[in-house]
Amino acid sequence: MELGSWAIISEPTLLGLLPLVVMVGICMKGYNTVSGGICGIIVGCLLCGQGVPSLANAFKSALGTSTSMICLIIMVGAGLGVLMEKTGVAQTLVYWIVKRINVNTRGKAVLALIICSILICGLLGTLGGGNAIIAPVILPVMASMGLSPTVVTVLLKTAGEIGLVLGPLTGVTLLILELTGISYGQYLAQAALPYCAVWMLGTLYACKKTQKRLESIEVYELDENMKHIDDIAISSTAKRRTSIFLITFFAMIAYGFATGQGTNYALGVMIVLCVVLTIISKTGIDEAVKYISAGVGKQANIFLTFLCMVVMLELVKLGGGFEALSELLGGLGKQAGATGVFFASSVVGGFGIEATAVAEIQIISDMFGGLAREMGLPMGCFATAIITCTRLTNNFYPNSNLTGQMGTARCTNLGDIMKTLWIAGVIMVAYVVLYGFVAPRIF
Repeated sequence: MELGSWAIISEPTLLGLLPLVVMVGICMKGYNTVSGGICGIIVGCLLCGQGVPSLANAFKSALGTSTSMICLIIMVGAGLGVLMEKTGVAQTLVYWIVKRINVNTRGKAVLALIICSILICGLLGTLGGGNAIIAPVILPVMASMGLSPTVVTVLLKTAGEIGLVLGPLTGVTLLILELTGISYGQYLAQAALPYCAVWMLGTLYACKKTQKRLESIEVYELDENMKHIDDIAISSTAKRRTSIFLITFFAMIAYGFATGQGTNYALGVMIVLCVVLTIISKTGIDEAVKYISAGVGKQANIFLTFLCMVVMLELVKLGGGFEALSELLGGLGKQAGATGVFFASSVVGGFGIEATAVAEIQIISDMFGGLAREMGLPMGCFATAIITCTRLTNNFYPNSNLTGQMGTARCTNLGDIMKTLWIAGVIMVAYVVLYGFVAPRIF
């Protein structure tokens, strides 16, 4: 793309960030991310003098980017999730976890929820879909232990998002690895595992305080729709299907690691798992395609979001918005070194951008990736900054992720939910500050 003859911008300027500012502002008002992206694109076209033909070519180019491939992986993963649910594999996974832990105390109940949510959301690469699958089994357990819906909502949200951060085939993980160039092992050791450990501990501390405050005030009502887990029978057929599914999944993950497969391999894994599940469950091919298509269709909004984001970001680059911002922040970064870049990228992403996780990652990488490398910030540390970008926002502002989990947990107490998230969020900010001063010197 090149600046048009009637462009308002003629050189790199902070005005080039206006499409991004417009998109963020509209999303913060509660509008859909696609709506914000479209408005940002319109503003960008006016600033950069782009007509319909050049805009059409921009969308065509966007379809061939790595971001679009990851979007496709997420959509197929959602289709796999529906197939897992219809064949009984997802429910069997949850049942095994709960029974093996032998839930008979609140602590074990919380542990069961955390493990189930991290595993299922990490496997499927979706927060809402993963927790929706485990809810029918998990909620009766939470109810029997007297845990409040507010606490359950926060736990589902946090554990599910941790699953997205840790899962080897999730969109968040794949894009971070793609943009930083580090291995999955480095990503876990230097960024994801320490961050998620502190995040979960902070959340558990906040939930303990909330549970104490809401004890006997906010409780689940046990009814005929919330049976005890002992009443659930898992057939030998479901057990066999789940065992084959897990063996196939871990075998393909191991092969991918051993042979150094790239991002595209994840799509192959998803397709193979769909085929294996269809065969071992003896599901008709048309029926299996219908289930998968239903899951894919639910992610249509995500696909449109990604396309709009890619085009909008190209317009911001064309207007020199990122270049001008990098020059503005360059002084701070060069004076404070790698630590300054770490804090700048964490703050801008964590508090200034509200979009889908993958979109936020792409934005922060475009804004600070080059400066991070120039200042010598280890990519493991930059990965932590990126994780911070996508997760702090979710802890300080109500968004669609949160409202989805409120529905899953059958909770309407937004006020106490936000108070709980803010406590955990403050703990995470303290960790990020400490990490920013220490980690760049270690790695």
